[in-house]
Amino acid sequence: MSEAIMSSFRYRPEILQGVGELLTYDLKKYEDWFLLDATVLKKITDDFVKELEKGLTKEGGNVPMNVTWVMNFPNGHEEGRYLTIDMGGTNLRVCYVSLCPRKRDFEQTQRKYKIPSEIKSGTGEQLWNFIADHLQAFMKENFIEAPEDQPLPLAFTFSWPVYQKTIRSGILQRWTKKFNVSGVEGEDIIPQLEAALARKKIPVQVVALLNDTTGTLIASHYRDPHVKVGSIFSTGTNAAYMEECRLIPKLEEYGLPEDAKVIINTEYGAIDNDCKILPLTSFDRQIDEESLRPGTQIYEKMVSGLYIGEMIRLIMLKMHGEGQLFQGQDVTRLRQNNALDATFLSIAELDISEGLDDMREEFENELSLSPSIDEMKVCRYLIGLIATRAARLYACGIAAICKKNKINKCHVGVDGFVFNKYSGFKDRAMQGLRDIFDWPHDEVGPISLNASEDGSGVGAALAAALALKEGRQIGIEQIG
Repeated sequence: MSEAIMSSFRYRPEILQGVGELLTYDLKKYEDWFLLDATVLKKITDDFVKELEKGLTKEGGNVPMNVTWVMNFPNGHEEGRYLTIDMGGTNLRVCYVSLCPRKRDFEQTQRKYKIPSEIKSGTGEQLWNFIADHLQAFMKENFIEAPEDQPLPLAFTFSWPVYQKTIRSGILQRWTKKFNVSGVEGEDIIPQLEAALARKKIPVQVVALLNDTTGTLIASHYRDPHVKVGSIFSTGTNAAYMEECRLIPKLEEYGLPEDAKVIINTEYGAIDNDCKILPLTSFDRQIDEESLRPGTQIYEKMVSGLYIGEMIRLIMLKMHGEGQLFQGQDVTRLRQNNALDATFLSIAELDISEGLDDMREEFENELSLSPSIDEMKVCRYLIGLIATRAARLYACGIAAICKKNKINKCHVGVDGFVFNKYSGFKDRAMQGLRDIFDWPHDEVGPISLNASEDGSGVGAALAAALALKEGRQIGIEQIG
């Protein structure tokens, strides 16, 4: 294994110090499975490029490459007051954003509400009523009222793949991230949301529907015009970029201007659903088979925060069954699906104390286990392998977008817990990009991954401002 990979895989020398030789030797197979060298990354990236290109054709492919109908970046002088709703995999977030007429300035009030599990698996009516109720409560708490006979503009950030004919419509293609709400797939979600808002007599008008990745790209570019790609790395993973319409075969019939551009929400978590190029392990296959929708979002299931916790749980359970971990202890909680998440991994890797005290506390709180110091060293080593693979595979998706669009230099705005809070993740992903593009090790990489936040708040408000402006110019309801 190359020195570059091992340098990004931290703690290797000290983490296994004192662990028995037999167990250390057995861990070699996990290195073989999870540490991917530059040759493998380049091959994966080149295949990803082909999948992205296929998604733009009329025939389509695994990757939806959804047209967002956001056709411009903000110029920094947008203004107005906007309500935004962000429905993510865990929380519902409501914001009231005031864009000031001074360049790149804004004010924001926000609140988060946890989405109950019964809503995630309930009916569409229950979901939309839940959203409407919390929007109404937020407006009352913050004394937000619409001007007389003029509803407040609302932007809806919806973090699932949708097919859009206009910027204020979207047909849900499929649920992901453990959502399974009935009566929504295959339907336009905006009329369903608007019906719930009307029932509550909430004075708002939905003017823009966007994905959180699109919002991240818009917000990141608003703050930094060098940003050309927006990305999410959290519960799920995704990316968006601005494409020339003339290079999108599935838009040929729309008669758009020759110089028209539009943001593409790639939904590239679905890359390689055919399982032809990604190096799947038996654990990856088990995670897919036991998911709500086997055979979908294969790339996302290998890298995102929702699944890397499940990966270490399955590995620890296997090693327990082989007599290598937690012998004589009750592993009932370890047997529970999704007992761990990315937070567990992050805390374990950050713990450099002699007794691994923080890691021990996590084992006790989350799994009711009391591992030995050597067992914790082994688990932290495995966590490092899993996180390193996730970061390097994530780099393949970003590299594929850049290679496809011949982007040799840019900033990538990345939002999401795993990227922004998991120590070392960015460095590992940057090393992956360096290996893919063969950048000299003594030079700063021309493509940089920069932490970005609030695509669902400021980014959504900017999308609403752009939609209203473009709607007045070309009639957003007439596109498509």
